[in-house]
Amino acid sequence: MTTAVVVGGTSGIGAAAVEHHRALGHDVLVWDLDGADVRCDVSDPDQVEAAAAETVDRVGTPDLVTITAGVGHAGMLLDAPVSEWDRVLDINARGVWLVMRALARPMLDGDGGSIVVTSSVSGRLADPLMGIYCVSKAALDMAVAVAAREWAPKVRVNAVAPGVTDTPILGPVPRDRGWLKAVARRTALGRLGTPDDIAEAILALHGTGWVTGQSLLVDGGLSSFSPIDPLGPHPD
Repeated sequence: MTTAVVVGGTSGIGAAAVEHHRALGHDVLVWDLDGADVRCDVSDPDQVEAAAAETVDRVGTPDLVTITAGVGHAGMLLDAPVSEWDRVLDINARGVWLVMRALARPMLDGDGGSIVVTSSVSGRLADPLMGIYCVSKAALDMAVAVAAREWAPKVRVNAVAPGVTDTPILGPVPRDRGWLKAVARRTALGRLGTPDDIAEAILALHGTGWVTGQSLLVDGGLSSFSPIDPLGPHPD
């Protein structure tokens, strides 16, 4: 049986990935801060190493690893406290790298497998008010590219780069008006993403054996929008 580990798997994209794995008959082990099979704060190296050891003890070496743990952030670069830079980078870049390498070691010693992490369109777009978040995802994209080279050919490493996705990370912001309605309007496919949209892409990358080192845009065409588009805003 295929063994899958989903890090950050109790909500949002991670929870959807768990359901997609189970629908395929995979044996799934979930890491998260609360309510998971394995409790882990990915920003803590000792917890990551302990969680990896527990994982191998419980289910053996995983075949498929999905890492969706992450945090959002909004704030101008001029005003952001240093502590916020450290917090966001510690989780979104450093933490994901810690998990990648902790689980890659047994995979490289065994039969190999696939790792897919969750990046963002913000890793390649300069979004005002989201500078720290953008930096964290850009760093993660490069970690994926380098890991794919270092761990080939036994372990493939890829990322999905979602656009704006309707998950708890958006908080209580209204979806039917204001900023999020404008985002949906300028997305080519005319709506926000859903966790299932992203999970579908994650499972597709796990199953695509001739792809590694890539960050796949899964954004409904959001990143193709130009603010100087002569045709104007997307029609209602």
